Amino acid sequence: MSEHDVLTDVMDLLRVRGAVMAQIRARAPWGLRLPQNSGASFHAVTAGSCWIRVGSQPPRELFPGDVVLIPRGTPHIVSSEPKGAAQPWDRAAKARARTPSGEIVLDGAGASTHFICAAYDYDHDVAHPLLGLLPAVLVCSEREMRETALLSSTLRLLRYELTNADAGGPAIVNRLIDILFVQVVRAWIANSAASNASWLGALGDPIVARTLTIMHGSPGSPWTVEALAEEVNVSRATLARRFVRLVGETPLSYLTRWRMELAARHLRETDNAVGAIARQVGYVSEFAFSRAFSRARGDAPGRYRRTHRASARR
Repeated sequence: MSEHDVLTDVMDLLRVRGAVMAQIRARAPWGLRLPQNSGASFHAVTAGSCWIRVGSQPPRELFPGDVVLIPRGTPHIVSSEPKGAAQPWDRAAKARARTPSGEIVLDGAGASTHFICAAYDYDHDVAHPLLGLLPAVLVCSEREMRETALLSSTLRLLRYELTNADAGGPAIVNRLIDILFVQVVRAWIANSAASNASWLGALGDPIVARTLTIMHGSPGSPWTVEALAEEVNVSRATLARRFVRLVGETPLSYLTRWRMELAARHLRETDNAVGAIARQVGYVSEFAFSRAFSRARGDAPGRYRRTHRASARR
């Protein structure tokens, strides 16, 4: 059986895609109130310092090299101070502050801060727990966290591409933004696995991570908890207990949901017959698959396909 990278599988299914929204050069005092958005928000400080304020969480000071990922687009404030007023940051405000070079400049008399803002979109039809289990805000700081050296290198390369007009620069920028999303999540996993009881922590646990890898590598196989436990050389009870503690559901419940995610993608993106898709994800009976899919998605496979094809044509 070939090895599968579970995080890569999930990222591929989520179809995370990012774009740089602004390069900002701000002199204190300043504050930007960013509204809710449908994807994820990203900020990276390249010079100076600033504060991030998200909901009722304590303000967090950011320094050069720090990056922030707000996975569910929660409203937040980026500012020169930990409290105080902030101006709504909408399209009109951006247009007023944008210079002919494309940089956004906020004038003031105080200290200067440079930072990059990006936004990510992803497939909202995918219900994998990764996005739901990520905290409202992830801050990656090389002063405090392990596994951030590569993230810092990517950020330096991004800054270079943004400030130089080399051929192919925009293509490189888009790919670096996508890479940064994965690197932030990976750094968070590396630093939270020991203490975070969630799907994130599961990727840092050798037994559960291996179990996830096996299921992702062969989702159509007739897995049982006993068979999975044998593959990872632990007892059935040990695997069941450990998996539920770290992932939040049983191995077979996770497998069913992952199969439904894969099936939904096949229905949206291919013309394969429902019976063929059912067999791909481990169902001998098309009726049993249709019943499981309807339970998971609220629509029978055929209706789900027609609905999403119609939406795509609009």
